[in-house]
Amino acid sequence: MAIGNVYVISAIAIVGGGLFGFDISSMSAIIGTTQYKCYFNQGPAPATSADCTGPRSSVQGGITASMAGGSWLAALFSGFLSDRYGRKTAIMVGSCIWVVGSIIVCASQDIGMLIVGRFINGLCVGICSAQVPVYISELAPPSKRGRLVGAQQWAITWGIMIMFYISYGCSKIKGTAAFRIPWGVQMIPAILLFIGMCFLPESPRWLARKDRWEDCHAVLTLVHGKGDPNSPFVVQEFQDIKGMCEFERNNANASFFELFKPNMINRTHIGVFTQIWSQLTGMNVMMYYITYVFAMAGLSGNNLLVSSSIQYVINVILTVPALLYVDRWGRRPTLLLGALGMMTWMFANGGLLKSYGHYAGPQGVGDTPEASWSVSGPPSKAVIACSYLFVASYAPTWGPVSWIYPPELYPLRVRGKAVALATSANWAFNFALGYFVPPAFVNIKWETYVIFGVFNFAMLVHVFFAFPETAGKTLEEVEDMFTDPSGPRYVGTLPWKTRIVTRKARLLEQGEVDEEKTAQFEHDEGERSGSDTQVQA
Repeated sequence: MAIGNVYVISAIAIVGGGLFGFDISSMSAIIGTTQYKCYFNQGPAPATSADCTGPRSSVQGGITASMAGGSWLAALFSGFLSDRYGRKTAIMVGSCIWVVGSIIVCASQDIGMLIVGRFINGLCVGICSAQVPVYISELAPPSKRGRLVGAQQWAITWGIMIMFYISYGCSKIKGTAAFRIPWGVQMIPAILLFIGMCFLPESPRWLARKDRWEDCHAVLTLVHGKGDPNSPFVVQEFQDIKGMCEFERNNANASFFELFKPNMINRTHIGVFTQIWSQLTGMNVMMYYITYVFAMAGLSGNNLLVSSSIQYVINVILTVPALLYVDRWGRRPTLLLGALGMMTWMFANGGLLKSYGHYAGPQGVGDTPEASWSVSGPPSKAVIACSYLFVASYAPTWGPVSWIYPPELYPLRVRGKAVALATSANWAFNFALGYFVPPAFVNIKWETYVIFGVFNFAMLVHVFFAFPETAGKTLEEVEDMFTDPSGPRYVGTLPWKTRIVTRKARLLEQGEVDEEKTAQFEHDEGERSGSDTQVQA
């Protein structure tokens, strides 16, 4: 039995994104606890447990960044794994790797073992974060592709929030169980992901690429036709996929180096920078090291952890509007508004800390060197508010769209490799920022916010002049948009002139169908997306 409902398929596949979220808060909620600091202490021998300083700031940056290092390596090579063995198989391999990494992390006896375990966890996250969006985008209908692919970001936010509260609860336990339990529990979603993927179909476009046409048609019938192989949407989609595969075989090869050829380099740069900018927004500061930020604002103990957790709730709730409306809003406006909002709050925080704060000394606030700047009174509340507003700006914009956008840009023959390259850029910068932020707070203090504010301004300009609109188009139509100069939606050199296009508008524009047939076509597309039946594959 195979599952044919696209919402159920997405709900299972995006658990791979939830693993990344688990990792983020399993570190951010633990690095401030006494149990963690004492077990991995690198400072002078403490007289009491309260005197433990934990790993040095540069070492803590390395511990945090080790996961991103593994993710970068795995994301880079996940395209080859996905193209050879299938999107579904690649995700299942990733889930197995996560279990191995979680066991090592949970059993860590020293910093070296912890880093190795997190690096292995990163291998899973790299594979899943690159290939889950590809898998969903190749199964989803164009009218709901943004919602379904963007659900990966929602899973990440849920993973962050759930693991934070698990870690917070375990912080009350004495001894190493305070961090070993959360690090062990995080393997459970990976086991569920592996089991769930066994009941999902393979990507129809990958099957077509392997000349498995009967299987491709069967999956389209299962997912889009509710068991009817003659459904208008199934027939049209099958013809589009077949035509694209034939064109690619006759006109192009599928080597990795094709991504850097003149006819592809523009799309490659857009996809890569979508992921790079998503890291340079500064969200890493808020997710990994929010306890340092709020310590500067005078919070400590339970108040610090509870206040930190509020941003995770905000992240979960405000991702929902993007899932509901991103296919109507479009990709470009969402990215532009997000960059503008995040730039505003980053500069505001930098200004508040500079104007109303002061240097807290080499020991930092609460003997935390990374909390190197202190602010109190109403300005401290403003810093906290701006931090929350920053998360509220990121959650419905760059959070989901950075996963939705790259898989839409590339032709089938290189989609797995291209998205893998883009995602590897995400993890390369995640690694760099994870390592950079703790020393940055120690050495350049409030100016760290100004740096990220400038990045947000740069991405605002870049998106406006370089990123075309892809919402509402089939993957084959997006390919035509980039390659067919005679087409009505050819990008040319003016991405800001591209618009959201519905399937109905395209068919009517080309005169292929009349109003009645188009209405029936879209009715069929909507109905089969809402089907909750399971049929024999």
